Amino acid sequence: MYCTSFARGRITFLRRAVAEHAGRAGLSGRGLEDFVLAVNEIVTNAVVHGGGHGRLRLWTRGERLWCEISDEGPGLPAGWMGDMRPPAGFDSCGRGLWLTSMLCEHITIVSGPAGTSVTFAAMCA
Repeated sequence: MYCTSFARGRITFLRRAVAEHAGRAGLSGRGLEDFVLAVNEIVTNAVVHGGGHGRLRLWTRGERLWCEISDEGPGLPAGWMGDMRPPAGFDSCGRGLWLTSMLCEHITIVSGPAGTSVTFAAMCA
């Protein structure tokens, strides 16, 4: 298991650490790139919308590498939950959760006034 806190200014370091851990877990090539991109998107969401910092956990179970990213922000806006449609047109925001749902498996979002937690997985082999 890999567990760490993160904040603005440490995202590049975090991406490198996730890539190393995911590679050791068996991800490679496009699967590794997709997983690291998904992590980057959710971590960025936590920093921008979730209070500026958060916590990341990685673990393997069976043939999957799991990631949980949580923050202590205000939670997702009312009515948003479960809306995984692609963002409209050339909007510059609103793509992180949608992209993660396209790149990874088993995405789960739990959000409320005490923060948001996003969990997802990728196949290792």
